Amino acid sequence: MIRMLVVDDQALIRGGLVALFTAAPGLEVVGEAGDGAAAVALAAEARPDVILMDIRMPVLDGIGATRQILAAAGEAPPRIIVLTTFDLDEYVYTALGEGASGFLLKDTPPDRIISAIHAVAAGDILITPH
Repeated sequence: MIRMLVVDDQALIRGGLVALFTAAPGLEVVGEAGDGAAAVALAAEARPDVILMDIRMPVLDGIGATRQILAAAGEAPPRIIVLTTFDLDEYVYTALGEGASGFLLKDTPPDRIISAIHAVAAGDILITPH
């Protein structure tokens, strides 16, 4: 079972992802957060295997949250997939440079997001094909 944390400041997007993952075999949602600071705290508490992280959020953005989560994780850091609407090379390079394991756009079909989670949990690095 892959333990998931879903982080997105838009409640509708976050709720849809949680519902998708709750229904998917092999995935368990252990928490959700609406900003990067809440994600950092929840990641330390829930110890997810994979975090799906939005980039643009209030309080602390997804890049800063990724940096803090991975710095504090110790021996078994979570794998982080950045999920965003912004198809910018700068975001891809920055996210991967901070230790993210994947980068997907929000228009990625649900089945591919689920496949990406399994791939990243298995140790692969994944970048959206756009």
